[in-house]
Amino acid sequence: MPFFSKPTYSTISPVKKKDIPKDLYTRCPKSGELVYTKELEKNLMVVPKSGYHFPIWSDKRVESLIDEGTWTEFDMELESKDLLNFKDTKAYADRLKVYKKKTGLNEAVVCGLGQMGGIQVSLSVMDFRFGGASMGSVVGEKITRAIERALKEKCPVIIVCASGGARMQEGIYSLMQMAKTSAALAKLKDAGLPFIPVLTNPTTGGVTASFATLGDVILAEPEALICFAGPRVIKEGTNEELPAGFQRTEFLLERGLIDQIVPRGEMRDRIINFLHVFHVKKAPEESSVAS
Repeated sequence: MPFFSKPTYSTISPVKKKDIPKDLYTRCPKSGELVYTKELEKNLMVVPKSGYHFPIWSDKRVESLIDEGTWTEFDMELESKDLLNFKDTKAYADRLKVYKKKTGLNEAVVCGLGQMGGIQVSLSVMDFRFGGASMGSVVGEKITRAIERALKEKCPVIIVCASGGARMQEGIYSLMQMAKTSAALAKLKDAGLPFIPVLTNPTTGGVTASFATLGDVILAEPEALICFAGPRVIKEGTNEELPAGFQRTEFLLERGLIDQIVPRGEMRDRIINFLHVFHVKKAPEESSVAS
């Protein structure tokens, strides 16, 4: 009977939810909120509500600081060599190949000349993706050249620091860069030219113990880890509980190690203001340094 017959239905494909792209949202480690990744990138990788600062890579950092169309990069061809044939769990030479492929860079720092608010500066930006931005012989050489370039151009030096410290795979070649960069900065000081380091998360080891803390004004991003040895190493060495926020910028500001904490979105304008305080004149129309 029709009453007991099995009804027939037209075949309708089930509606599927659109797959959400893996990188569409980013979770804030501080607040736990999900942030639209494209909006996060527009905000220089700073979470709008919590103010948490994600890492930002060298190209975007340069773009955020330098006047458009004024940037000239130098010494891109310099790259590290495995002079000691160093090997731990992996050969150092193989590690360098991985870093280059991952970042598209030859080394952990990008250096060049550009303008900030019409003022010519020698800018160096460390990139943590390349071996934790550890300071090897080439990083030290590139930063030293950037300082020497500033001496020739008679312009300020800005270094954005982010580093795990000295690159121990290069042994003494790495450690001597602390003295080398510091000596170059002493010449800059004698010439009466300003140096402003910007400390970001993390800035540690031999970088903190050399050029990162030798500035005329030391600026830092919020909640960045700034130290020589990390908190775990210190805790294990002293067998004591460390104060809350130990080695973070807020803690260090209270104790005078840094001068100001500046959110990333305000960093460019703050540096330009300090350059005016130092009475730095605007850049000439043509630079004497050829690319």
